[in-house]
Amino acid sequence: MKNAVRIFAWGTLGLLSAGLWLAGCKSGPELTKANALALIQANYDQRPAAAANIRVDDLGMRQGITARYWERSKVFPNNYWGDFTLTPTGKKALKLPDGSSVIQWRPENAQDKRFAVTVLPLTASHLKAHDLQEIEDTTLPGVAIAKEVQFTEGVNLDSAPSPLQQIAHNPGNKLSTTRRADFSYENGAWKLLSIN
Repeated sequence: MKNAVRIFAWGTLGLLSAGLWLAGCKSGPELTKANALALIQANYDQRPAAAANIRVDDLGMRQGITARYWERSKVFPNNYWGDFTLTPTGKKALKLPDGSSVIQWRPENAQDKRFAVTVLPLTASHLKAHDLQEIEDTTLPGVAIAKEVQFTEGVNLDSAPSPLQQIAHNPGNKLSTTRRADFSYENGAWKLLSIN
């Protein structure tokens, strides 16, 4: 009789454990990296296109002169301040945030390589998602089945001319950010909930 009770107790405990384990495995069907990337990119593509801020330092100013984006139009008595006017080529590639056509170059001294101005590519574009990490199960308030993934959000400069892309890749420009996307499984399909 004692053996029967023990077997019954162990069997009940085993069934309860299996039930709890199965209840905790709410992962839904697989969310592949390709599907997650498509959902994230669709979200970005639905947003308004935006121009990227490109920081132009001393090196970038020299690259812009070589690319004929601007030319010096005024030199100040200290010989390191200057005004640079956008050329017709420059006006086809970029614009200045204030809407003017003159870059006012005002470093602190002749050796100041940190001074920078901001330019905007003339063509706005959508952000691009890439480099997804491993997709993981997560817990979100009010969501029965959820997953998350870390990824890189990058500025898209594909439509910008090559010299402007080179200036954008100079040190000091931030062209990408690490983000996290949260997904939920609803009505038989994965849905993007948020990008943080």
